[in-house]
Amino acid sequence: MVEAEIKTNSFYGLGRRKSAIARVWLADGGKEIVVNSKTQETYFPRETLRMIIQQPLEAAKLMDRFAIRAEVCGGGLTGQAEAVRLGISRALLEFDPNLRSLLRKGGFLTRDPRKKERKKYGHKGARRSFQYTKR
Repeated sequence: MVEAEIKTNSFYGLGRRKSAIARVWLADGGKEIVVNSKTQETYFPRETLRMIIQQPLEAAKLMDRFAIRAEVCGGGLTGQAEAVRLGISRALLEFDPNLRSLLRKGGFLTRDPRKKERKKYGHKGARRSFQYTKR
């Protein structure tokens, strides 16, 4: 029943960063942010991560307008926070397409393409090689 309410009067955005994927819903009214059924203070213990999540809302001056629900999986906390930020930005675009220039200027609509580089054959890591010894 909660799912039906969310789909009818909400805006959806998908965000990705490294290996983290965030599905974000903005619902009219309320001002709480819930991530994986926990409050944002519980899920993101660091203040900087909570600031990252709120950046697009502050830029659009819509801090107290939406109740936000996010489902996040994969990656670490920083990647998850940045994925939620992208998801919120995309959901705000669905709410009001006129916010595009404002969000673009802040860099909130750009998906960061950097990922972990794969380990190479004959190396210890992606670039790290074994120690050279002259025999």
